[in-house]
Amino acid sequence: MAQVDSCNGLLLYRVSNKNKLAPWCWAEDDCRFVVCNPATARWVELPPKPPASEIRYSLTAALAFDPAVSSHFHVLHFEEDCLANYMTGVTIHSSRTGAWSRRDSGMVEKVPPFFMSKCVFVGGIMYVIGKLQHINTSNEYVLVGVDVEGKEWKTIRVPYRSRFCTIGLSQGCLHYVVANNEILIPEITLWCLKDCDSKEFVLKHTASMDKLLSMTRMKYKVVDIHPDCDTIFLVSYGGATLAAYDMQHQKVGCILNLENSTQRFLPYVPLFSEPLADADGQ
Repeated sequence: MAQVDSCNGLLLYRVSNKNKLAPWCWAEDDCRFVVCNPATARWVELPPKPPASEIRYSLTAALAFDPAVSSHFHVLHFEEDCLANYMTGVTIHSSRTGAWSRRDSGMVEKVPPFFMSKCVFVGGIMYVIGKLQHINTSNEYVLVGVDVEGKEWKTIRVPYRSRFCTIGLSQGCLHYVVANNEILIPEITLWCLKDCDSKEFVLKHTASMDKLLSMTRMKYKVVDIHPDCDTIFLVSYGGATLAAYDMQHQKVGCILNLENSTQRFLPYVPLFSEPLADADGQ
């Protein structure tokens, strides 16, 4: 069983039929999903997905849950075409209906998601980082957004074209942080998408990676963003150390030694209500 995603107090796990430790699925029938609430020790195993008419694989799954809106959750399993190598659709499980449904991608652009890309659910839309395919041009990174019914699709261009980036939900807004190593003075930048309809990121903070290196004597990659403030979480190359970096005050703190350098980092805040037990809740 591998931890895949977290959303507002619930965790999503994936169990592979072929390899119990694999955090992804190469075929439609390779895995099962489990959603649990650690605070209440309740969990539910989702039914298997219906077989697909075409061979597809999926590396990205996400959990959508907002207790302020409903006690029900959705699990989104993004699909990629084996030959074309771009996102073709999404299979969605609704806890309200207890069933899976599939929707084709509503995008004109051909966008494969990052390998095991992180997803963020905000404002009723699930966002995932993808790489826009161009012919004879450099890669351009975008956010792909889709609603929990798979009907509304959109893409948002992100600042900088760097694979060293991540997204997160902080202070109620979608944030994007990138470690840009391709300029003369390497830097970390934190951006905020305050208005999802405008599709424009606003720059909040910039920090020199050289300054961070001088404070810690270590090189880091960004893994997540604090849900309540402009603090980013970093893991040293090699995965031995986890650090919190306050972008606003340019301070490093909460440095921990990690026992498992290959672990996945997901934000979690306990939820003591019982959404998994409330099948009839609204």
